[in-house]
Amino acid sequence: MKILVAIKRVVDYNVRVQVKPDGSGVATDGVKMSINPFDEIAIEEALRIKEQGKADEVIVVTIGSNDSQQQLRTAMAMGADRAILVETTAAVQPLHAAQVLLKVIEHEQPGLVITGKQAIDDDNNQTPQMLATLWNRPQATFASKVEFVEDNKINVTREVDAGLETIQVELPAVVSTDLRLNEPRFVKLPDIMKAKRKPLDVQSIDELVPAPKGTAIEVLKHESPQPRQKGVMVETVDELIEILKDKGLAS
Repeated sequence: MKILVAIKRVVDYNVRVQVKPDGSGVATDGVKMSINPFDEIAIEEALRIKEQGKADEVIVVTIGSNDSQQQLRTAMAMGADRAILVETTAAVQPLHAAQVLLKVIEHEQPGLVITGKQAIDDDNNQTPQMLATLWNRPQATFASKVEFVEDNKINVTREVDAGLETIQVELPAVVSTDLRLNEPRFVKLPDIMKAKRKPLDVQSIDELVPAPKGTAIEVLKHESPQPRQKGVMVETVDELIEILKDKGLAS
């Protein structure tokens, strides 16, 4: 069985994001870029499934610029067998991304697709669900535990508002990962050197799914959040109530 893992190149989560002076987007020049943290968890889970003997091959795929090869090489250094870059310089919205991934699935025929539940740059949390719908296969989102119970079925424990929910889905299926699923492994230097020799296939996005005319979502401007106002210390409850009354927050 093949496992296909979809990843995304994002600004590293340790970096303080800065908006460009003209508000046209986020500054990325000279900024450290990494694999989206949720996607890194997806890679780790795919590798663990392979190490259990449940899969034969782990393939990573991303949609992005040529610079995304760095993140694909990192994924292969973690242990993925090969990688696919669907190259584009344009911003890709969730539905278009799902359509592109579907074309990759149709070619690779994986038994399981694992993605992060969302990317930390846009926080859309849409692509896995859209992909499962287009593929007409089951989905299990927000996974905190994945167990193989039969050859073609898995139990997935999901984190939901009420607590934990365990569902069983038939493969092929789409699983999106949550933070508590696993702890991604540390990449060692010898593995980075080996990853340079692993196959990386580059395809043009227009050869798979041309960009739609117009955009479903148009971003007009980016703005930094307003700085927090300094807090006020009060000595008594009565003083606090008076301040709230002055602000119209209490009567």
